[in-house]
Amino acid sequence: MQFNPSSKGDILIIDDTLDNLRLLSAMLTEQGYEVRSVTNGAMALIGIKAQPPDLILLDINMPGMSGYEVCEHIKSDPQTQEIPVIFISALNEVFDKVKAFSVGGIDFITKPFQIEEVLARIEVQLKLCRLQLQLQEQNQRLQEKEAELRRSLEQERALNQRIEEMVALEERNRIARDIHDSLGHSLVALNVQMETVLTLWHSDRERAQQFLIEAKKLGSAALREVRESVSSIRSDPLQGQLLETAIANLAEEFYHLTDIQPECEIDLSQPLSNTVNHVVFRIIQEGLTNIYKYANATNVQIKLQTRDDGLLLILQDNGKGFDSDQAVTGFGLQGMRERTAAMGGQIEFFSKPGAGCRIMAHFPRGEE
Repeated sequence: MQFNPSSKGDILIIDDTLDNLRLLSAMLTEQGYEVRSVTNGAMALIGIKAQPPDLILLDINMPGMSGYEVCEHIKSDPQTQEIPVIFISALNEVFDKVKAFSVGGIDFITKPFQIEEVLARIEVQLKLCRLQLQLQEQNQRLQEKEAELRRSLEQERALNQRIEEMVALEERNRIARDIHDSLGHSLVALNVQMETVLTLWHSDRERAQQFLIEAKKLGSAALREVRESVSSIRSDPLQGQLLETAIANLAEEFYHLTDIQPECEIDLSQPLSNTVNHVVFRIIQEGLTNIYKYANATNVQIKLQTRDDGLLLILQDNGKGFDSDQAVTGFGLQGMRERTAAMGGQIEFFSKPGAGCRIMAHFPRGEE
């Protein structure tokens, strides 16, 4: 049902009495309504089908087809059933009024009628129809916005999935490099030590035992590398833990390896998405691994804080440092850059030889 915004309303009058048609038509036209009139039900149904009015004034006693029958036809058609029908008749019995409402009428005016009453009842019904139409349009817009929101959420889920896949791929590549660079080197050295032990075992057992001790150390180092690689390749590095707990465990593991207790300052006033949690965990894990392997530090600090503009991560040590202008891919820096960039964040490295290292990563609020 549509309303013409330039008109007060389009009204169809159905009455076999010409005097009533003339009076109602003149009265409504004078009030600014667009008015059509017909004298029988059959013609009315044709006109309603061709051009549905905004409201119908319907007489009951008419030749051929009564007003009740006309209303039943109107209400049985999905294209016209929402049109309000006001019965206007000389019938005044309760039975007549009840039947008028039972077939779909929305109001009943008794003849002879007062002009003010007819205008008031028409205005009320048209206002209700307009409000109902506005409500339907608002509901439609809400449904469209809801559908758009669902599409956006699906796109975000798909994007997060792709990000996680990219992070996983980079993680596998990193692990492959670690196995080649560290574990591979340890195993080759272990093999050389064992061959030397076999060579010296019968001629110089004391030296052979020294080589055997070194081989054991290499084996322990290789085992540690394997455990780190297995831990890194897990699909959920946090294993269902809170990020704060997972970081505390990293710090405890670092302490057992180095006798250095990292200073942790964590303030997460707002929850983070799983993807951000994983990326933050991996950066801290990679950073602590690099400090353990290369920095010779005596102090390590971890700071993680949610702020108005997003999430800030700081990891710093007082170790031997490096030239951050030259180290483009070394020490796992490239992997950290790629993880941060995948989340729309930024990461910076501040380091100089002999001056330790400071890593600052910022993730925008929209990714939380």
